[in-house]
Amino acid sequence: MPKARSDIGLIGLAVMGQNLALNIADHGFQISVYNRTTEKTDKFVAENPATPGGVVGTKTLQEFVTSLEKPRKMVILVQAGKATDAVIDGLVPLLEPGDIVIDGGNALWTDTIRREKALREKNLRFIGSGVSGGEEGARFGPSLMPGGDPTSWAELKPIWEAIAAKVDAKTGKPIPGAAPGKPVVGGVPCTTYIGANGAGHYVKMVHNGIEYGDMQMICEAYALMKNLLGLKPAEMSEIFTGWNTGKLDSFLIEITADILRQKDPVSKKPFVDIVLDTAGQKGTGKWTSTNALDMGVPAPTVAEAVFARCISAIKEERVAASKILKGPGKKYRGSKKALLEAIHDALYCSKICSYAQGFQLMRTAQTEFNWTLNFGEIAQIWRGGCIIRAAFLQKITEAYARNPNLANLLLDPYFNSTVKKAQANWRKVVSLAAECGVAAPTFSSALSYYDGYRSARLPANLLQAQRDYFGAHTYERTDQPRGKFFHLDWPDPKRPQSAS
Repeated sequence: MPKARSDIGLIGLAVMGQNLALNIADHGFQISVYNRTTEKTDKFVAENPATPGGVVGTKTLQEFVTSLEKPRKMVILVQAGKATDAVIDGLVPLLEPGDIVIDGGNALWTDTIRREKALREKNLRFIGSGVSGGEEGARFGPSLMPGGDPTSWAELKPIWEAIAAKVDAKTGKPIPGAAPGKPVVGGVPCTTYIGANGAGHYVKMVHNGIEYGDMQMICEAYALMKNLLGLKPAEMSEIFTGWNTGKLDSFLIEITADILRQKDPVSKKPFVDIVLDTAGQKGTGKWTSTNALDMGVPAPTVAEAVFARCISAIKEERVAASKILKGPGKKYRGSKKALLEAIHDALYCSKICSYAQGFQLMRTAQTEFNWTLNFGEIAQIWRGGCIIRAAFLQKITEAYARNPNLANLLLDPYFNSTVKKAQANWRKVVSLAAECGVAAPTFSSALSYYDGYRSARLPANLLQAQRDYFGAHTYERTDQPRGKFFHLDWPDPKRPQSAS
């Protein structure tokens, strides 16, 4: 027998919305649903009549709002941007002070800041919550990153903790998702309060930027195995399967092994070989890179991953260029085992640097936007449910437990010693890639980031002298305190000077 009022509501019944609604209902919460197309709502409710919590269909926004327990909690899962604003505009006149609107889409964090402020001025509450894990995660346990007023989080917390992915308290490893109607019992939920206004969506954006880096690094490892060793997809699948039992254990390594062993149903060839080499993107990696540039934070590996997708998109131009531009033609003649070990180490070291960049970006953002972020907790909630879930994140959690004020992951004893041991292999792979003409932009940029970050002195002294020469941009001196600026009265380069 349905309750008179639902515990929570959800607007937007595309696949993500449907799966999240069923996840909520599986955990015993009654949920009201609304979709602009009534037929979709009716079909969804008819197909899911026996969930533990119950699904209630509504035909209008007014009916939807009226069906909810006060203070009302409403999740919006529609296309980010104008569509989200349109739904909010439709809801606001129907709401009462204290009601909570939750945006679960991939919103730009500045939009979330704007929306939270606008609703607060109307005595309404707003949460911007990152939801990671794709369709499967939404159904059986995503990683959830909520930002907003803490009182709003207190209202949402019981539901979000119930539906989030769970990890083992001791090992940090994900607890496998259960079947429909049989949710995971026990474990640590992969959600926590992130911070004020847009903090949740900002952290989700950085997650996605790191995801871009992870995916491109794996692709570069694949390219090196294929081009330097001539390995077939099935052979590479076995290698990635092996890697997934060690410190590279992660969702993305696991699915890479699955993809590489898959046969194309039509041609019976390896599936990966019939997929066109042009990658799409939805913009969150670009947002991460743009924000890093805006705040002056070095995040070159994420940016290179974005650019790698961009260059993949110009397929016809690349095909034409391949007939004109020639590479070195050098072949690798060394040990297969040694190179595979080196590629493994290069992937792990590059991954460390990519995550270091992401956490450094969040560290700067908290000052920029007046947030207080708990980086150990952020790493914790990424251990399960989300796309970048990996054993590696337990090491980041432990790093911030040792030092909550850690300036950079590379300075943590574990990551420092790991890179120290593996960097010879890392350098070998980057060198071989260059010598043999295999593009490895994230491996290379990560290594450059590492070498730049560990350098007490960089050639920027010459660069700043150039800026002072042509633009009078001033410079600081090595023999004077930081913050004191000087300018040299440079000669006019167009005017001949006397010998004296």
